[in-house]
Amino acid sequence: MRKLLFAIALLLAVFFVIGRMAEVHVILDTLRQADVKFILLAVGVQILWYFNAGANLKVIYEILEMEETVPRLALMSAAAAFISTVAPSGGMSGLSVYVTEARQRKSSVGRATIAGVLFMFFEYLGFLVVLALGLIVFIRRNSITAAEISASVLMALLAGGMGALLYLGTYSGPLLGKVLGGLAHLINSILWPILHRPYLSEEKARIFAVDAAEGLKALRRAPHRAFLPALLGITSKALQLLIMWLSFLAFHVPCSPGTVVGGYTVAYLFLVISPTPGGIGIVEGVLAVTLNTLNVPLGKAAVVALTYRAITIWLPLLLGPLALRILPHLPPPKSFDSPPPQE
Repeated sequence: MRKLLFAIALLLAVFFVIGRMAEVHVILDTLRQADVKFILLAVGVQILWYFNAGANLKVIYEILEMEETVPRLALMSAAAAFISTVAPSGGMSGLSVYVTEARQRKSSVGRATIAGVLFMFFEYLGFLVVLALGLIVFIRRNSITAAEISASVLMALLAGGMGALLYLGTYSGPLLGKVLGGLAHLINSILWPILHRPYLSEEKARIFAVDAAEGLKALRRAPHRAFLPALLGITSKALQLLIMWLSFLAFHVPCSPGTVVGGYTVAYLFLVISPTPGGIGIVEGVLAVTLNTLNVPLGKAAVVALTYRAITIWLPLLLGPLALRILPHLPPPKSFDSPPPQE
């Protein structure tokens, strides 16, 4: 909660700085031109994003031989997005939603966790496609900076490391267990002087790896089944690009496809690596400045940035708790009669 309050204070500081740098009358004139129908369309696209996420999770669950429904998985993705925002950890905190649901169903916690990791991996994979286009835009316009290069490298390393662990899990559960156990030991060694106790269970990490590898074997037997989740990961980014474009249209701010792609690329990069919850207070400022370097007047860039963030961050913050309340009351899938024993 302290981090969230700090992020909100930082966001207010961004408002103040932008207000001082931009001409206030430009911001007010831009707001007066608001076309509500484009904003409502953007909200609709955000809700559609959740169903795209639910469809992607449905395919991943089926690959791992688990049963769930698309509406329920869509709600789980909304809840996971909310948890990842209020407790940022590179998106990993959202995995607790899938773990909790698996425990309540007495299903495999390991496979549910791997489903969440695979979902994140395909999301990152989809973004890497957009990132390549975004970097081309910045290079062509001579506006690429060291910050964007560093963030891109970190993003590629994150996706690569996640992919390497998943690939390892498809071939050897014990080997994956050794790697995860070693990582847990390293983290425990780092945190021991502070906590004076093990932070992670190395034994549980090994048990988790063996169970997860059993689910991933299905992906090794039929690697072509990864095509659809990868495609839905790209569709996810296309929907978010559409929200960015609609944010321009809502205030009649002229933009090119390159401006939309470049702005979205920077927004997502700093969303992932930001130390504040959901990048609040950082992404807004960085996105406004980036759009300004892409020839959008600063006042208009600020309005577009704040509108995009309101739909992609503040709306999920409202929908997430609602999804968490609804999930326990939804019936299980019809074929969910004899769940496998929980490890």
